[in-house]
Amino acid sequence: MPKAKSQKSLDKWTKQKWRTASGKKSSKTGEVYAPAKTIAKLKSTAAGKKKLAAANAKKRAATKKGKQHAKHGLHKGKKR
Repeated sequence: MPKAKSQKSLDKWTKQKWRTASGKKSSKTGEVYAPAKTIAKLKSTAAGKKKLAAANAKKRAATKKGKQHAKHGLHKGKKR
């Protein structure tokens, strides 16, 4: 039986290498997790660095409030 579209998407998502921008644990740094390719792309431009810094600030603020998830905007436009 062929996989459903959602199952294929999950397979693709799981195969990606997810990490923080520094490569350290998010619990220690407060940084967001994103695919390595996305982080590399963001770090390559000044605008991308600003976007990554803003996402990290939102993540840290949400963590201080005791929330596990933060709406930081890096995954904007992607179905959840």
